[in-house]
Amino acid sequence: MRTARRGEPMATTTAAQRRSAARAGYDAYLAECPARQLLERIGDKWVSLVVNALADGPRRYSDLRRRLAGVSEKMLTQTLRNLERDGLLTRTVTASVPARVDYALTPLGAGLLPLLRAIKDWAEEHMPEVLAHREAHDGARAD
Repeated sequence: MRTARRGEPMATTTAAQRRSAARAGYDAYLAECPARQLLERIGDKWVSLVVNALADGPRRYSDLRRRLAGVSEKMLTQTLRNLERDGLLTRTVTASVPARVDYALTPLGAGLLPLLRAIKDWAEEHMPEVLAHREAHDGARAD
């Protein structure tokens, strides 16, 4: 056992204990909390759609671009880079002419998939109700 000053035993912690203590310290309600940044990232519509598009397995950039109608090349590239940085997907380059680039969910990204899929499914299922409420609200404001 290592010792601290004057012969006192030094408390040691394992990596798992340090991770657990760090996790307990996250509070997304605080502006400086990294969890808030992650919530901002996964709350982005393109992130949700990319993760859902990768549910069935790896896809090429061009496949993702076709699947995500309306996304610009710049936004798709930025979203993919951010997801790779956060460890939610992998980017695999295969040497060929032209080079083949595939994107796939990591285990971390696959863990997020059920949550984002549920939100997407909820939005699709409840859209008629939401549209009716919007119409009623907008009509009441016009009067």
